[in-house]
Amino acid sequence: MTISYDYFTSPIGLIYLSADEIGLRNVEFIENIYDENEIFKKEKTKEILFSNSEILKNAIEQLRKYFEKSLTEFSVPVNLDGTDFQKSVWNELTLVPFGATRSYLKQAIALKNEKAIRAVAKANGSNPIAIIIPCHRIIGSDGSLTGYAGELWRKKWLLEHEGFLKAEQLELF
Repeated sequence: MTISYDYFTSPIGLIYLSADEIGLRNVEFIENIYDENEIFKKEKTKEILFSNSEILKNAIEQLRKYFEKSLTEFSVPVNLDGTDFQKSVWNELTLVPFGATRSYLKQAIALKNEKAIRAVAKANGSNPIAIIIPCHRIIGSDGSLTGYAGELWRKKWLLEHEGFLKAEQLELF
């Protein structure tokens, strides 16, 4: 399996992206550009190419449009590596529309397993495709911005960008 990778500089930080022939495998905020040894370990492959993928080019273009507010729904293919439960949680995340949020509890209920709220939260936290699979749209039942692998300040920024957080709500955070 050959993995292609690239980077996108967003308004809220550097984003690492990787894809195989099927779809995106990873979209994550990083502090510094990875060296190739880190990528080999991360992607568990010996074949990597820099920026040699139409999927990556499409994903970067869609991210650019998202940050410009001219795109609210992503259509780039993904190739998720996770358990069946994680994949069901991540798929459910894609149903939360731009500018909306859902609580962890409501997400568990949508998955028809209210008692799995902690497992749902854990699966959200291990989402490998930030923004495109919008785990930032999941909040606490009390409206609090809890848990985000990309750091809470980014979650707040993304929700504000999507118009969910209003000026009066921002004073709460």
